[in-house]
Amino acid sequence: MVRSMTGYGNVKGMIGGQNVTVEIRSLNSKFLELNLRMPLQFRDRELELRAELSKQLERGKADLNISFDNNDLAKRSSVNKEIFNAYFEELSALGKEYHLSDVNLFDLILRMPAVMNTERSEVDETQWKEMKLLLAQAIERFNGFRDNEGVALSKDITERVHTILNNIPRLEAFEQVRVDNIRARLDKAISEMRDQANIDRNRFEQELIFYIEKLDISEEKVRLKSHCDYFVQTLGGPEANGKKLGFITQEIGREINTIGAKANDAAMQRIVVEMKDELEKLKEQLANVL
Repeated sequence: MVRSMTGYGNVKGMIGGQNVTVEIRSLNSKFLELNLRMPLQFRDRELELRAELSKQLERGKADLNISFDNNDLAKRSSVNKEIFNAYFEELSALGKEYHLSDVNLFDLILRMPAVMNTERSEVDETQWKEMKLLLAQAIERFNGFRDNEGVALSKDITERVHTILNNIPRLEAFEQVRVDNIRARLDKAISEMRDQANIDRNRFEQELIFYIEKLDISEEKVRLKSHCDYFVQTLGGPEANGKKLGFITQEIGREINTIGAKANDAAMQRIVVEMKDELEKLKEQLANVL
């Protein structure tokens, strides 16, 4: 089963009587990269959220965003008057000493350390259960998006593998012609040599056979077909196997490269280039497979 690493899931609900939105989105990545944005009161639950997302998302560069429309649960701030007065007296004295009358002490002091007391509300178990329910719904929609994207990916990937497979018989049409051309070319070169009397025709035939065997691509074609069949089999398996499919494409690439190195024929080289082109497009699609 093919699942895309690109995904999106969004759900709206209520937590503690307030409207909340839970949003998950992801892009392709070799590993799982999680970025969490949430109100302060959920920070002590971050490890639990990461553990659940790691189990469900598997791979990808993923963002989780939890936002309240009006977050009264979040934080309440108050001014520490004692510290404020201490800053005010000290800065006022400095202002008179250095004749700085245009300084806005109020805004300045509010930005000073420890002036604002921030109280963070804690999330109770009921609110946390509501949060987990919304998260589960967002993950379900997110995975549904991935599955739908995977259907289109699977179709395109399968077509490209079959294009590579269909090119194997096209190679076979030029193999014998290639051998005949090589033999004729070497025969012509030998016949043009001045000292033909010293040429051992039997040795020449043996060397020619050895040379032609070195250009034989029968084994490469068999292995290429086997790798492609295994790729299609893995693609249709019950699990998402993006990494495994990537390893198989490496083996497919090796066989295509070897065929190209042995081709020694312009028509066969053109077919090899077409196969390489399909393989590169296949790799691009696999980069987004979970």
